[in-house]
Amino acid sequence: METIWQNVYAARARGMSSSVIRELLKLTEQPDFISFAGGLPAPEVFPVGQVRAAAERVLTEHGAQALQYSTTEGYRPLRELIASWMRDDPRHRLPACGVDNILITSGSQQALDLIGRMFIDPGDRVVVESPTYLGALQAWSAYSPQYITVPADDAGMVVEALEQALVERAPRARPKFIYIVPNFNNPTGRTLSLERRRKLIEIASRHGVPIVEDDPYGQLRFQGEALPSLVSLAAGRGPVNAAYHGNVIYLSTFSKILVPGLRLAWVCAEPEVIAMLTRGKQGADLHTATLSQMVAYEVAKDGFLRRHVEVIRRTYRERRDVMLSAMQEHFPPSARWNRPEGGMFLWCELAEGVDAAERLRAAVPKKVAFVPGAAFHPCGGGENTMRLNFSNAAPDKIREGIARLGEVLRA
Repeated sequence: METIWQNVYAARARGMSSSVIRELLKLTEQPDFISFAGGLPAPEVFPVGQVRAAAERVLTEHGAQALQYSTTEGYRPLRELIASWMRDDPRHRLPACGVDNILITSGSQQALDLIGRMFIDPGDRVVVESPTYLGALQAWSAYSPQYITVPADDAGMVVEALEQALVERAPRARPKFIYIVPNFNNPTGRTLSLERRRKLIEIASRHGVPIVEDDPYGQLRFQGEALPSLVSLAAGRGPVNAAYHGNVIYLSTFSKILVPGLRLAWVCAEPEVIAMLTRGKQGADLHTATLSQMVAYEVAKDGFLRRHVEVIRRTYRERRDVMLSAMQEHFPPSARWNRPEGGMFLWCELAEGVDAAERLRAAVPKKVAFVPGAAFHPCGGGENTMRLNFSNAAPDKIREGIARLGEVLRA
């Protein structure tokens, strides 16, 4: 039945769809339901005591400031702390990164939306790997881009295919940017190899196409050697000790290393880009919550997060190993999956012709859920794939949930 509202919504609103992941999360409210669907951190590792103590200190010592409006760019001490991380972390090494390179956002999802708002006009081309992060597609599809998909394998985006895609479309229709999650990709858990990182930077520079590097999981490596960020490799092509003025926009978040409920993330980019994104943010929410920023700074300022991340890594490694062992025991021999070295997800490919969405419908009555992989393919495909989250459920729940899921897949 048509209502008065059907003719009032903007065209872009009518084109929006609900996130399959957010809809699946509603199922987890059922008793005894085991979900591998959401990208949820382990609640057992949330530093509740540290956050409580930090909030008390902030409200006691700076209560009026914490409860007041603030600047759009973000709480300056927090921005300075993040800039120091970007200068000193071995994965980045941006020598002169400063506060003018940092914008605080209300979660990485807002950063993605701001990029769409400030960069994408209807019909603009955006390069993504396939499969890619569903949240980015949801943020940008409202701005009506055309997605150019590049395949990925176990070493990440196939950069040779990227080169071909850019050559076929440039200069007639140069893409606005290349979007990539290089570390423990959501949804696949794959990591872009060092060789491909260097080649990606070279290709993007040669074709004059910026890169959006989304890095929520980079600090969650629990196996293997850490790889340099794309933003650091791009900066290495410029003058030594110059302020960062590269072609990479870097995103990261406190959601995976502190708590997601504070809704805090940041953008690192050259000052011109930060200024433009700041204008967009002014129209969205004026600024990220002052209290959240000050609490995060109070928790992080003395190096607590560096120690805390080690606890998260140990927890996630154990849960990954439990899930892999259970899959080996219960999944059908025709299924194939990867072994991520960090992050929160692994990727499973079922036999050709098996519809993962149908298997999900069969799994729900058994009170277990996952995300069918087709949702992560912007131009179609992946119907026989599935994403599994190993970070949120305790080991005994993982064993039980994978046993239930294996029963469904073998049916």
